[in-house]
Amino acid sequence: MSEVPEGGRIFFSHVRRSLEQEDEIELTSVGVDIGSSTSHLVFSKLLMERLDNRYIVSERTVLHESAVLLTPYTADQSIDAQALKVFIDAQYAGAGLRPEDIDSGALILTGVAVRRKNSRAIADLFAGQAGKFVSVSAGDALETTLAAFGSGAAARSIRETARVMNIDIGGGTTKIAVCEAGELVDLTAIDIGARLLALDAESRVVRMEEAGRHFLQEAGLGVALGQTLTDADLQRVTDLMAGKILEACGQGTMSIETAQLLRLPELTSRSLPDVLTFSGGVSEYIYGREPQAYGDLGPYLAKAVLAKAKAWGANIGQPDQGIRATVIGASQYTVQISGSTIYVEPAGQLPLRNVPVIAPALDLQAEVLDVPTISQAIQDALRKVDLHHGEQAVGLCYRWQGSATFARLDAFCRAVALGMKAITDQGHALLLVGDADCGGLIGIHCHEESHMTCPVISIDGVHLKALDFIDVGAMLETSGAVPVVIKSLVFPATAALGQVSKV
Repeated sequence: MSEVPEGGRIFFSHVRRSLEQEDEIELTSVGVDIGSSTSHLVFSKLLMERLDNRYIVSERTVLHESAVLLTPYTADQSIDAQALKVFIDAQYAGAGLRPEDIDSGALILTGVAVRRKNSRAIADLFAGQAGKFVSVSAGDALETTLAAFGSGAAARSIRETARVMNIDIGGGTTKIAVCEAGELVDLTAIDIGARLLALDAESRVVRMEEAGRHFLQEAGLGVALGQTLTDADLQRVTDLMAGKILEACGQGTMSIETAQLLRLPELTSRSLPDVLTFSGGVSEYIYGREPQAYGDLGPYLAKAVLAKAKAWGANIGQPDQGIRATVIGASQYTVQISGSTIYVEPAGQLPLRNVPVIAPALDLQAEVLDVPTISQAIQDALRKVDLHHGEQAVGLCYRWQGSATFARLDAFCRAVALGMKAITDQGHALLLVGDADCGGLIGIHCHEESHMTCPVISIDGVHLKALDFIDVGAMLETSGAVPVVIKSLVFPATAALGQVSKV
């Protein structure tokens, strides 16, 4: 995609077509997931059709699913970017595509890939496509969210009118998500994963994470590198791990030891879900899709978790995705033009690129708006997708309801100032995106009445949802509006599996 809007239109680089002139357009996209344990890609073809002034995905076809790579490491335990490049280049070749053939993409970094040293090296692999890619560094909360949607748990909760819990068991952590009516209503994560211990062909311990050391000690075993673990030892260790995973899900009473392993606050409800699904690498063993072991605890942990889940009485369902639940199949690019009642101060703040969006459920119906409740909902939404540290700009999507009286505007702006304080305190602009025709009023109020000193960008006439990313172009001289590109994360629907390959 070109970096600059031309005449208010958004063009895609290799086809040079204007979305404003076509009712249907086809895009080629790629999703890349680089994590602590595995890395993989999915290439897709997206058919997009015009709906009013927006484009929606009407058809998605998976073109190529890569092998699943055991993420390569150098001697200092940082990710081997050169080995990763060899793998990625081979997957492009396998798909019959070149980087210049890609219209859009999403690069998801999880676990140790998020570390600054690693993320910089990985970003360099895609530097030539920076304008096309949404890049997401996923912390525990966002990883859990991606797994909830990618596994199909959120969609299933609508389809079956059910409370669906998804347990995503990866190499380093386990993420637990609860979905109802298509929404993620509860989540947590715990320091348990299949590669806390890495083993060689003779079951000697060759790598050990701190949590792996903890479980070896709790099982009464040695904690030295090079020691050999028997089948009985591995079963004892993974039985302990599985018990703590199910405790975190709500089975029985959570022990102090389990609580100390949590990476996020514990679930608010400990009731048995209507349906329980599994995703992540370990799920391939749970559902019998992977016969081979890869030098870790995966097969043992899968057996132990499944046994304890059945003992809990859970109704175990099949997910849409297993090991690929957090890989994003593509970034869907849609175009909307904002309303003309907008506010940008100072004007030099535009354009903005790849800004993540939160869309908290805000109660804006009451005649007297509740400032503490609204601000807390905004803070909770930031925390849910790991954006509460203020390291980057964030767009706040809201749906204005009721009249735009001074008192209601004032309460809303005060709530926004409190809720977004972590972002604006770091010098980032306040980006507000509404669907009603009051963006200009709200922007003016933020600056002139609420005396906010940060830059304020308030636009309207745009429909967004959580997990969207947004580009806001420079203001159009002819209309005073701004072009807006919305990039929605699209999860793959195929259930096919790649084979693990080694560099």
